Parts: sequence; structure tokens; C-alpha cells
Amino acid sequence: MKFRCFPGLPLAATALFALCISNSAGAASPAPGGGTTVAGTAPTRAHATRGVTLDRVVAVVNDGVVLESELDAQVAEITQRLRAQNVALPEAAVLREQVLERLVLEEVQAQHAERAGIVVSDEQVNAALQDIAKRNNVSFDQLPQKLAEEGVVYADYRKNLRREIQRQMLRARDVVQRINISPRELDQYIERQKNTASANTEYNLSHILIAVAQDASPAQLAAARKKAEDVAARAAKGEPFNQLAVTYSDSQTALEGGALGWLKGPSLPTFLADVVPRMKPGQISELLQTGSGFHLVRLNEVRTSTARQIVKQVHLRHILLKTSEVEDDATVQQKLATMRAQILAGSADFAVLAKTSSADPGSAVDGGDLGWTSLDTFVPEFAHRADALKDNEISEPFKTQFGWHIVQMLGRRDFDNTATAEREQAYAQLRESRVDEATEIWLQQLRDEAYVELRL
Repeated sequence: MKFRCFPGLPLAATALFALCISNSAGAASPAPGGGTTVAGTAPTRAHATRGVTLDRVVAVVNDGVVLESELDAQVAEITQRLRAQNVALPEAAVLREQVLERLVLEEVQAQHAERAGIVVSDEQVNAALQDIAKRNNVSFDQLPQKLAEEGVVYADYRKNLRREIQRQMLRARDVVQRINISPRELDQYIERQKNTASANTEYNLSHILIAVAQDASPAQLAAARKKAEDVAARAAKGEPFNQLAVTYSDSQTALEGGALGWLKGPSLPTFLADVVPRMKPGQISELLQTGSGFHLVRLNEVRTSTARQIVKQVHLRHILLKTSEVEDDATVQQKLATMRAQILAGSADFAVLAKTSSADPGSAVDGGDLGWTSLDTFVPEFAHRADALKDNEISEPFKTQFGWHIVQMLGRRDFDNTATAEREQAYAQLRESRVDEATEIWLQQLRDEAYVELRL
């Protein structure tokens, strides 16, 4: 647990140390000199200075701090993970510096998120935990026990997950949403990707970044280049790439051995788009320079997939009625039941009733027609009722969050959605290819603008 001895003071006033005087032998009483003594003991100098260091500040970050307990916990966790991955560890001091730099960046982002009013709700955290549990084939209720079996405290895991979600929301606001792609850019991108070897190819990559500040002087740029060239030479001589990444990389993936994971060809960062497809597995790129610094990339593996995307679609039309102060649920339900009976008897037309009565303005003008679409685009209750219908069958009235409905199944089909999916995927890939570089630059700017005092 982390303690601060003087919680009523600003962080800057307690940044030098967190030292608490602990005298547990008896009740404390005022000492003649204004200090405290324990009843029944003499106020000796040795006794007055006895204390236990509960925690220590290892970095001051603006008006926040990073505590030694946080650093120790992260170092232990990363050390365990790297050993499990058979990654040779750098010197202990180097690893602590790398981990501390990550914690500093996380603190800077947390402060920006708080100033921006970005708050992560319990519902968002629970949703993320449910997804994690599902991917690990355990129930949500079993997750705390499974984490405990791995030595992870559930409360700490929740807290760290909340912080990670907050950072993702901040990056989405400050980086991702600011990357604009015009329809013309997308068309040009898709055209470039046609008939290229990388269009359906995925690359497993590792990466080292030697960062350069945006306002770096010529001397600083030269020093960064020299460092990058030295790292590149050591990689070329066969030193483990992941160990070099842990030791020297300034990228956010440094402590994962520089692993970028699997990226599809179109998702490659722009500066790698022409480099990686020409590489062979195991090969390391030449030194590459961008606005964020100097890069080395290792191609670990390559794989290719050509799957088409076939989706099941339904053609539906519906009539929606809503309750009001005049018409309650029972009244609206009965009106829809009467409409259904008239349609089935042939005395009324579904489309005409939808145009004159439906409260759904989007479909009413088309006679209630919802077009061809996938069932998962509708709310669960609507999708469930529609999926149970046979062709041309009309449902009994039912209620959703939008009101009361009757729905007719007009048909079903298997639809080749490959072209649409590829366009959507191309948009995501083009944006993603710009996000990595933009994120590195953004993080460097946050770091450069922050007041940071390291106390290792």
C-alpha cells in the first residue's frame, strides 16, 4: 500500500521523501521540545528519530509523483514476463530507467486525461473485464480467482485497466480523431493496394526507436544518429533484437522486446510500407529516419490469407407505434394487432399503413422497408423476433426500447460483403498506418512539455 505522510500538503511539498514516524509501543504525548514521546519512555534522540520508510518518490511529474513501490512492482512484473519469453534482461539499472520512463509517460497522460475531464465508468471497466474473461475462457465471476492464482491482485488489476482505458480514450481524442482521410485519399490508397503482394499479407514485426525531440539541436540529432547506428551495428552482428529493444528503444513497445505483433500489409506505418514487403523473415531493415526519430525493424514472420467475407442478410419491413399520455401500452398493442389482422385478411396494405401510421421516420416513407441488412444491426429483442419469422410472415406485436412493432420477413440471403468490408478495412488500415507515428510524436511532445525530475 502507498502512503503519503503529509496528505494535506501539495505534492511538491512532500516530493523529497515520504517518511513517517511510527511509535507503536504506546499512546503518544507531547514532548517538552514540541515532538512526541511514548508514555513511559524517555525522549532520547535515537528514539525520536526512529522511523520506517514506507515509500519514496522516484520521479516528480508536474504536480504528481511516481513512487518507488510502483516502480518496483512494474520492474518485477516486466522481469517475470521477459524471462517467460526467454528475452535476455539488460542491466538492472537500465531496466529500471526504461520502466520509470514508461511510468512517467503514463502519469503525464493521466494528468492530461483528468484535465480533459475523461472519466472511465465502472460499466466500461466491467465490459473490458468481461471481454478479457471471455477471451481467456473463464466467466466474469471466475476472473478474480484466476488472477489470484497467477499472483495478481484483482483490485490492482481493475485500477490499472481503468487507467489504460483512460489513456486509450485520451489518445483517441488527441491523436486518432485528428487523423482525417478524404474519400479521394481512400480511393487512391485502395488503388495502390490492388494486385500487390502485401494486400493480403500479414507481417510479424519488432521495432526499435531512438527518439529525437521536435526541437532537437544539430548536436542532439547527431548524438541520436550515433546511438541508432551503434544499435543497428550490434543488431547486424547478431545481438538479440528483443534485448536491444528493451535496453535502448524509446518506443512504447520497448518493454515488450519491441514486439509490434501481426500487421496486415496495408496497416504498416507509412514509412515501412515499401520496406517490409521486400524483407525476408529474420532480416533487419536499414536505419530509417522519420519525424519521431530513427527506426530499426525486424521481420519475424510472414503469412497470407485470401478469405472472402460472406454475411447473412435479411430483408424486413416494420410498423412502429409509440405510447403517449393518451395511448398506453395496451392500447398501442391492440392497434398493431388490428393492423396485422387487416393485412393478413387482405383489407389493408402493409406499406400504406406504415406510411400513414409508423413512428419511424426513416422507414415510414418507404412503406416501413428496412432494406437488406444483417440482424446484428438491430437491438437484440427486434433481431430475435425477426429471426424467428418465415418468409412473408408477420410477427405479433412486441415491444423494444423504441416502442411497439410488427415486423414482416420479406427474404433472406447470403451476401458477398467482401468489397464493402475491404473498403471499411482499407479506411481502418490507412488510419492505423498513420496512428503509430502520430502517437510517438504526440507522446514526445507531452514528455517535452512536462516538468519531470527523476530521483533514481
